[in-house]
Amino acid sequence: MYNILFVCLGNICRSPAAEGVMDTLISRQNPSPQIQVDSAGTAGYHAGEKADRRMRQAASARGIELTSISRQFRGREDFEKFDLIVAMDDENLRDILRLDPSGRYRDKVVKMTDFCRRYNDKYVPDPYYGGPNGFEYVLDLLEDACNGLMEHLKNAKL
Repeated sequence: MYNILFVCLGNICRSPAAEGVMDTLISRQNPSPQIQVDSAGTAGYHAGEKADRRMRQAASARGIELTSISRQFRGREDFEKFDLIVAMDDENLRDILRLDPSGRYRDKVVKMTDFCRRYNDKYVPDPYYGGPNGFEYVLDLLEDACNGLMEHLKNAKL
């Protein structure tokens, strides 16, 4: 089993959407998945909450169900459990790496946009304070990046 953790700030918009997009791709491409996904936030502001209503609605319109419950990144426990930790932006990346001062888990931590094939964005923007177009754009980016991630995993024979 290969475990992937998607991480943003509050775990109510970007990372649960990435989890939902990836989960949907996995179920469509492989009926008996060898990949499991989860999501977390670098901050615990929304721990115990569902994904943002606007993100759930935008995802649902694309046939993607967001069912995760927000939680905070658990440091060593998550570093040990997950094979790949995918940050949504540079700040999230820095916050995660700060919890690994020895650099032991550095090779597990990447940025979501590293896997984009069509978009050239350097990070996944936080749509929380914007309008509906922001949520749609984030889903466009995540669909592109998750397809790229799936291709990467297939090439790695996972």
